[in-house]
Amino acid sequence: MAARESPPGIQIKVNSKGGGGSGSGNTVHPVEEMDRPQGVSAPPPAVYGEIKHSKKWVTWLIPCFVVANIAMFVITMYVNNCPKNSVSCVARFLGRFSFQPFKENPLLGPSSVTLQKMGALDVSKVVDKHQGWRLITCNWLHGGVFHILANMLSLLVIGIRLEQEFGFIRVGLLYIISGFGGSLLSALFIQSNISVGASGALFGLLGSMLSELITNWTIYTNKHFLTLVVIIAINLAVGILPHVDNFAHIGGFISGFLLGFVFLIRPQFGWVEQRYALSGYSALSRRKFMTYQCILWIVSLVLVIVGLTLGLVMLLRGVDANDHCSWCHYLSCVPTSRWSCRTEPAFCSTTQDGNQLNVTCSSNGKSNLYILSNPSSSQIQSLCTELCS
Repeated sequence: MAARESPPGIQIKVNSKGGGGSGSGNTVHPVEEMDRPQGVSAPPPAVYGEIKHSKKWVTWLIPCFVVANIAMFVITMYVNNCPKNSVSCVARFLGRFSFQPFKENPLLGPSSVTLQKMGALDVSKVVDKHQGWRLITCNWLHGGVFHILANMLSLLVIGIRLEQEFGFIRVGLLYIISGFGGSLLSALFIQSNISVGASGALFGLLGSMLSELITNWTIYTNKHFLTLVVIIAINLAVGILPHVDNFAHIGGFISGFLLGFVFLIRPQFGWVEQRYALSGYSALSRRKFMTYQCILWIVSLVLVIVGLTLGLVMLLRGVDANDHCSWCHYLSCVPTSRWSCRTEPAFCSTTQDGNQLNVTCSSNGKSNLYILSNPSSSQIQSLCTELCS
């Protein structure tokens, strides 16, 4: 902060973040005024009282979100009960917490049937059975151990920094609304498969970091703008791989980017200094927010409200966004010679002859015979998924 002149006998005390003991407080003593030309009077000095640095919030909400996600995964695995509902399991020594076969779920997790039961995003159930709550619950479910580990580590790295700077209310709203926005865009474009994961909310936090840097551009010295853009671009590029719901990533990112202009706006330093000017002394009048900050705040708030409302209306009316954008599916998966983007749900026909169960996959024509008497529907679905994969 630039030094300011002070009248004799007045001290300016500034709180320091790294304040030591009682004798180490930072005190600025007045110095003698520099010589001025005759006839030129000094302007009335602005004297500042105790100026506090920006408050650092105690982080507790993001760790609670991590615990809640892990708890939901453990409950999901308990409900899954692979030994009872599947013919084969991975890590069977874990009992009912063992995982589905790799061919069915390579992420070490539950079956798709269990995820549907726990609240995965299933567009047919949202539209036909009015289960709109799935747009929220799917953000708290994960497809496997690898999935939840990657998401929770990212949430801790990104979320704790934001909660320290802006508090639990704003970051919590950012997380929830961004997750909803990601689910909404995913449901409009991916309507034949289920979707789970906190990735939409995570990309919302990433997007808010970018907009926060833009709207508070004048108060930062080290901006790291390019670094942040590269990180976001790499994460979005990973979404073109198969079995990754990149529409949830994009929807969450756009929602978070717009919400960052609304929730993460900071006042200008000049206004903060003005607040701590001592009474009786004048200070240069400063506005709390710059004009461009106010414009971005209004435009972003309108776009968020209109976008989420319009998207929800379209979804509940059964609109398939692919009918209006023939190339948009490439945003979520780009087919190559190494992989296919066809991810239709598994359908099979079965015949039972004594204790022999014959299962035929409708999509690829593969057939297999299993020794299984009185199989449950979940067991048949598990066999079908494995056969069609």
